[in-house]
Amino acid sequence: MKKGVHPEYKESVFRCACGAEINTQSLQPEHRLEICSSCHPFFTGKQKLVDSAGRVERFLKKYGDQSIATGKKPAKTKKKIEPVTKVAPKPKKEKKEDAGKEK
Repeated sequence: MKKGVHPEYKESVFRCACGAEINTQSLQPEHRLEICSSCHPFFTGKQKLVDSAGRVERFLKKYGDQSIATGKKPAKTKKKIEPVTKVAPKPKKEKKEDAGKEK
């Protein structure tokens, strides 16, 4: 490896919004995180809403009790079967016997 080409790693601290600090090495001395493994719902099993500028409240105010479209079609409802009424048969037309015979 050539000398002077690669940047130097420094001691670095990653700070989360929950207050957790992770010490490691990086090119920058400090990093700020919104969420980390100690406060992420996947790792903790707790539901936590990260609200930036009241977006969650604004969404709930606008769409609070409405159903959310999932992209699926609604289930088909069964049609009511109407009772069949009997209809009188139509009278048959009489065939002309003379039309088919030669004179």
